[in-house]
Amino acid sequence: MPSDPQTPPELHELEALVMDHVWDAGEVTVRQTLDALNASDERQRAYTTVMTIMNRLDGKGLLIRRREGRTDVYEAALTADEYRARRAAADVEELVARYGDEALVSFAREMSQLDPDRRRRLQRLARRD
Repeated sequence: MPSDPQTPPELHELEALVMDHVWDAGEVTVRQTLDALNASDERQRAYTTVMTIMNRLDGKGLLIRRREGRTDVYEAALTADEYRARRAAADVEELVARYGDEALVSFAREMSQLDPDRRRRLQRLARRD
C-alpha cells in the first residue's frame, strides 16, 4: 500500500459494513451500529466486537470519536466518495507501479468499451482534478 498519509487503509469485511452504516447515518454509537448490523445480517455480532472495530477505525483515522457523557459518538473522517476516490487512486498507482504500461493498456481498453456518455462524464471528471 502506498505510504501517502492521504491514502486511507483498505477496509476489511466488518470494517466496511461499519463504515457503510456510519456513512448512511452520519453520527452513530456502538449500540446503534451493533443493532443496525445485527438487523441486516443473520450473523449476530457481539457489542465488544463492534466496539473494537470502531476503536480501530478511529485509530486508523477513518472515524472521529467524541465523548458525550459515558457514550462515544462516532462520525466518518471522510465521506464515502472521498474514501473511494483516495483508495482508487492508491490502487491504480499500485497497479501501474507493478504492471507498468500493461495496466494502462488495460485501462484504455476498458475506457474504449464504455458507453460514450459515460466515457465523456469520466473525461470531464478527470479534467477537474
